Amino acid sequence: MDWLDLMQWPAMAVTLGAAWLVASRSQRHRNWGFWVYMLSNVLWVLWGWSTQAWALIALQAGLAAMNIRGARKTTPDA
Repeated sequence: MDWLDLMQWPAMAVTLGAAWLVASRSQRHRNWGFWVYMLSNVLWVLWGWSTQAWALIALQAGLAAMNIRGARKTTPDA
């Protein structure tokens, strides 16, 4: 089994961890959750590229845009 084939398992774990953080009552944890989600987007794109899952890659691009928006909204105004 190729290492890129195994990428789906860490991607899944990181996605679940991000969901846990985003659901937190702590603003700091929620903010970290969006950054962790962005890491999961990268992992899913790597896996999707290796399997030619183009719809998954497009989905991750859209979700990354929403994660960037979420990270901005959870960051206090400086």
